[in-house]
Amino acid sequence: MKAVVFDNGLKLDTNYPKPVPQKGEALIKVVMAGICNTDYEITKGYMGYKGILGHEFVGVVEEINGEDKSLLGKRVVAEISYGCDKDDCEWCAQKNYRHCPERHTLGIWKKDGCFAEYMTMPLNVLFEVPDNVTNEQAVFVEPLAAACEISEQLHIEPMKRVLVLGDGKLGLTTALTLHAQNLDVILVGKHQNKLEIASKQGVKTELLENFKIEKKYDVVVEATGTASGFETSMALTKPRGVLVLKSTVATGKELNLAPIVIDEITVLGSRCGQFPPALRLLRNNRIDFTPFISGVYSIDNAIEAFEANKQKDTIKILIRM
Repeated sequence: MKAVVFDNGLKLDTNYPKPVPQKGEALIKVVMAGICNTDYEITKGYMGYKGILGHEFVGVVEEINGEDKSLLGKRVVAEISYGCDKDDCEWCAQKNYRHCPERHTLGIWKKDGCFAEYMTMPLNVLFEVPDNVTNEQAVFVEPLAAACEISEQLHIEPMKRVLVLGDGKLGLTTALTLHAQNLDVILVGKHQNKLEIASKQGVKTELLENFKIEKKYDVVVEATGTASGFETSMALTKPRGVLVLKSTVATGKELNLAPIVIDEITVLGSRCGQFPPALRLLRNNRIDFTPFISGVYSIDNAIEAFEANKQKDTIKILIRM
């Protein structure tokens, strides 16, 4: 089968072995997948991963190794992590596989990803895609679920003021999600064309260069992934407010964390989320990801797709299998 493989370089392998589903797994024919910034970071050495890339996809179940055949022939998406499922694992008992110490993470850690014609995943992390959700929308379930995770971790009262800093894929998705949950949210970023994607769906937006920095927001979501963004987020969070870190800020720069102590700010790390809430938002047409799509490439042109993903004006590149 064809597969996009990273192993000391990125290449399209046209003769990669087709996977065989183990007990409790499904064989999935991938229909469409999306390139994430994490995929790009892996090509620069992140996680030390080697293998098939990709973790955002929609596909059709072609084979099931197990008694439950209910998903056979169905369109599905998959939560990206699965755990050990041992009886004494507290995380697997809660179906919170992303924190299992022995987890496998699709296309990131110990598990071949979805940039291939076929893949396998355990049945317990697969979810059927509603009939009214297109493949192009379904590809966004994983990042949408990550945005939904904020409201799972933190109860935000309807009258609280929420600010999302950063207008990349992560910031846009987060702002649209919080808006869809009827929260008072404003998205602040540096790119008018990206902010317009959110404003056209009802989100209040503001260019950072015109925005007054003051400590008046109850919840601030940092989605820039930069040290300066983190510092600005601290300057926007009101005393005893909550600063949500939605991006991983990796920097060698010294940071002054005194405002967190002085203002008694709660810092909340937020990563992946569960898929059912995200699928409900898509099923109910609460968010439209069509404006995110900057290009669709065939798997034969996957390397070109990765190059297109690097462009500053690109939001989301999809790969059609």
